[in-house]
Amino acid sequence: MEFVQQLINGISLGSIYALIALGYTMVYGIVKLINFAHGDVFMVGAFIGFYSISVFHLNFFLALLISMVACAIFGVVIERIAYKPLRNATRIAALITAIGVSLLIEYGTIYIRGAQIEAYPGNVIPDVTIKFFGVEVSSQSLFILGVSVLLMVCLQFIVHKTKIGKAMRAVSHDMDAARLMGINVDNTISATFAIGSALAGAAGVIFGMYYTSIDPLMGIIPGLKAFVAAVLGGIGIIPGAMVGGLVLGVIEALVSALGYSLWRDGVAFIVLILILIFRPSGLFGKNVREKV
Repeated sequence: MEFVQQLINGISLGSIYALIALGYTMVYGIVKLINFAHGDVFMVGAFIGFYSISVFHLNFFLALLISMVACAIFGVVIERIAYKPLRNATRIAALITAIGVSLLIEYGTIYIRGAQIEAYPGNVIPDVTIKFFGVEVSSQSLFILGVSVLLMVCLQFIVHKTKIGKAMRAVSHDMDAARLMGINVDNTISATFAIGSALAGAAGVIFGMYYTSIDPLMGIIPGLKAFVAAVLGGIGIIPGAMVGGLVLGVIEALVSALGYSLWRDGVAFIVLILILIFRPSGLFGKNVREKV
């Protein structure tokens, strides 16, 4: 029964990683950029949700919506200012810029509001222990899982059934051919950043509600773990990011259940090393020979 409880906790945690990982994998799939500032967009989303709830006394769903919209706009601003001028630059230049943007957001937040930790209000979502078949499950865990799955289903609908989703898939497949077919590549890339950042903002609010404490440097470790999840599933592949996040969350929960909670952060990077050694294309990826 303890195993089942840890499994449910792991899936809830993994769904947060999956929401963040989707932003990494969508951006990489289209512009081949690993956006290391993505974890800090997650942090900004957590703070926007916190102020929406604690200062403006909004409910969870309104705070989630405001955070998603604000982070979507923030993601587009980052893309237009920092990444668009480097569209034809080397990958290492874009990567270094992403790290620079990440540090700017972190320490800009500290400069504006200070480095103190904030605590999410504890009554945002009723925390009730639900028992079934001898297993005790927190209602918050189930709620987090439900919201995360709903957002992932919405993303799948956008990618496969809408005009912008079809444009994203076309640009991902061949940017030059998509441009010749009349697709506005710049707007499509901006839309990708907006959707990925909105999901990161939602993950920030959910994370704050689940773990209660947030701070300006909170995006570093979850951001890196979400990157590991994206690589585990196959970076650039949306279902891979979802599965990778869930698998990583379950592995962490099981490591904690076995009494090795001090290793829970390290285990993600052990997974990254193993996946790069034995299956660098990820669980859902295909080995593609790249010309240099």
